[in-house]
Amino acid sequence: MLRSWANLLTLLRLLIAPYLVWLILNEDWWLTALALAIAILSDIFDGKIARKMNQATAFGGLFDHATDALLVSSAVWALAQLGLINGFLWVLILLAFAQYTLDSKALSGQILRSSKLGRLNGIAYFALICVCVGCQCLLLQILNPLVSWAAWALVATSLLSMGDRLYSVVRLNA
Repeated sequence: MLRSWANLLTLLRLLIAPYLVWLILNEDWWLTALALAIAILSDIFDGKIARKMNQATAFGGLFDHATDALLVSSAVWALAQLGLINGFLWVLILLAFAQYTLDSKALSGQILRSSKLGRLNGIAYFALICVCVGCQCLLLQILNPLVSWAAWALVATSLLSMGDRLYSVVRLNA
């Protein structure tokens, strides 16, 4: 299963996650930015490679999304430990991913079904981390209140996305 180039790129991102947390907790912002850039590039190219090489699978999609959820939730957790963002978002990211996985029936081999808001949240999680790290690299702590507000906004949109998915499942089963 991990023998494809795409899945190896996803594995690289998974291996970067604990290193990224360590870098954030040690406030090594420039190396954090580099590790984050590598993780983002691997996320951009794993799906493209899988499709181009005709290696896209339900497992690969689940592995990619699970790795993204682990990477962003752990980075958000580390940023929260430093008081840069709220401590609720990382939990919601994991819960939203679990809900997304379960109601897509991805564990039984189905392809993940994303919602528009869920997709936007996924991008916004990465963007929040990048902006937060960038502010620390460039000594722009004056923007920390804006970053904190953005994290709270993501708490709200994550809850909205989860509520929308739950409503859709309930409506389908009614």
